Amino acid sequence: MSKITILKLGGSVVTRKSETGTINTIRIQEFAAQIAPIAKSVPLIIVHGAGSCGHPEAKHYHIQEGVTKSNAKGIAITHFAVRKLNEEFVLHLRAEGVDAICMHLICTSIAKNGRLVYSGEEQIKALLALGIVPVLHGDVVMDTVRGACIISGDQIVPAMAKALSATRVGVATDVPGVLAKGRVVPVISRGNIGTINLGDSVNTDVTGGMRGKVEELLLLADAGIPSHIFHISRIMDFLQDRDHGGTIIQ
Repeated sequence: MSKITILKLGGSVVTRKSETGTINTIRIQEFAAQIAPIAKSVPLIIVHGAGSCGHPEAKHYHIQEGVTKSNAKGIAITHFAVRKLNEEFVLHLRAEGVDAICMHLICTSIAKNGRLVYSGEEQIKALLALGIVPVLHGDVVMDTVRGACIISGDQIVPAMAKALSATRVGVATDVPGVLAKGRVVPVISRGNIGTINLGDSVNTDVTGGMRGKVEELLLLADAGIPSHIFHISRIMDFLQDRDHGGTIIQ
């Protein structure tokens, strides 16, 4: 199989985070039109965050603290919220001629104490071999310790990249990169992360905001796979291997 690219869109990009359950349809349409030519020609996995479609529900039912019969009804309610976003996302891709398909982690994956044990990579591999674009999203996942947990798109990306030996990993956000003192940090590594204050970049939610993204991508860097964080407007720069003005995690 050709080199695999994983592209993740933050929840703040695909939803309006200040408005519960509101999908940013215009931005998704623009994204779909932009990437359609590339999505048809290279193996591509798309992952998107949940934003306002899922975070409020997960928080209300305390899913991330563990699930028992007392709060189990929150599993379906949270999943349906993110599923609605995922299905609309895929419909816009398909309208642009991209052979995309929804992938729900609640059906394909398993976690242990909040970390993915299996992320459905064999199913993803089979889809890519047929030229289909899998579209994954942050979701509720059954957990062998907690009962269930929230697995963010930020955790999906490194898990999938390592399992499938992806060569290009990009994260598009509503900020130009990882910020420190209002400026983009061009490179982050284990060597300098301790000197960087992520306070300017953090938009905290149940999955950890920018700090959570960086921590997950550093795990990916540990495996020898660099990743890129950039503004949504610079997606084509990333896909065409041009300077995107953002941050490289290596």
